[in-house]
Amino acid sequence: MTLPMRQQKHVETWQASGLSQAAYCREHKLNAKTFSNWLRIYRIEQTDTKVSTIIPVTIKSAASLTERLHLCTASGHLLQLPANVSPQWLGELLKCLA
Repeated sequence: MTLPMRQQKHVETWQASGLSQAAYCREHKLNAKTFSNWLRIYRIEQTDTKVSTIIPVTIKSAASLTERLHLCTASGHLLQLPANVSPQWLGELLKCLA
């Protein structure tokens, strides 16, 4: 379902207004439940337009403390990290670099 431009404009204006949803709806004489549905659809549309990036990863056997991971970014920067870095932390780092 696609949100009509007029309704999308209301959602974006509300986001920039700093008002609560209820206050914005009162000010613009909108039904609060209807506006909530517009907002739900708007958020779904925003989520659907995000591009998912998959980064290929090769997993090797456990590394010694002296080994390093070398990550080369798309911009050419080289990151050297301890090979025993936490997989969760590394995943968060890779999300930031994507």
